[in-house]
Amino acid sequence: MNTSTQAAALAMFPLQAHALGFAAGEKQILDGVDLRLERGSFTAVLGPNGAGKSVLMRLLHGLLVPTTGRVQWGGLETRPAQQAMLFQRPVMLRRSVLGNVIYGLHVQGVAAAEARQRAQAALARVGLVHLADRPARVLSGGEQQRVALARAVALEPAILFLDEPTASLDPVATRAIEATLAELHAQGTTIVMVTHHLGQARRLAQDIVFVQEGRVTEHTPATEFFRQPRSTAASDFLQEELP
Repeated sequence: MNTSTQAAALAMFPLQAHALGFAAGEKQILDGVDLRLERGSFTAVLGPNGAGKSVLMRLLHGLLVPTTGRVQWGGLETRPAQQAMLFQRPVMLRRSVLGNVIYGLHVQGVAAAEARQRAQAALARVGLVHLADRPARVLSGGEQQRVALARAVALEPAILFLDEPTASLDPVATRAIEATLAELHAQGTTIVMVTHHLGQARRLAQDIVFVQEGRVTEHTPATEFFRQPRSTAASDFLQEELP
């Protein structure tokens, strides 16, 4: 990140949720969530199906508007530009791999020459330079997910949200995504990731947010969570999910 981007990134943190709630019709999906994420952290969001993990992610990112409570970035409620999100099933445009990455930069107002340079650098980081001119829609699922990650990386986000980024990928593709995420985190990117893959959470995350029935019941260091979770619900979840 350049100096101005670094200054903007510093101003974004901490990212805080205050009494956050979200309802769809009469169904309360999240209720009373309080959460604080510091700059440079790698947080894995865990919990059973239907607990509200993905909704929490979308509220933090700004894709959903909370029914109650608020999200604050550095004490403000203005959603910053220095963030990106990666979904489980990325949408590929009818363009080349390079064109897909460039498009995201054009949307952000980046000049053509700089956009091409940043896109090429992002593809290099995810190991896809050799596929730059290939139509993105003919790639394998793992390759498409790496294109989507390159699109996010090219934006130079201070915080990257990921919703089950490797759920449908084979072990080789999963390792490639994990290696890139570990590198991004080591270079200062804050990462928040929903995952059902407990081994992945153990390998990558510094801290764990555990969501149960629409509430955050634990936010603890990963080593502590996997060694001795604080709640019965988390303990039961680990016993069911871990081999």
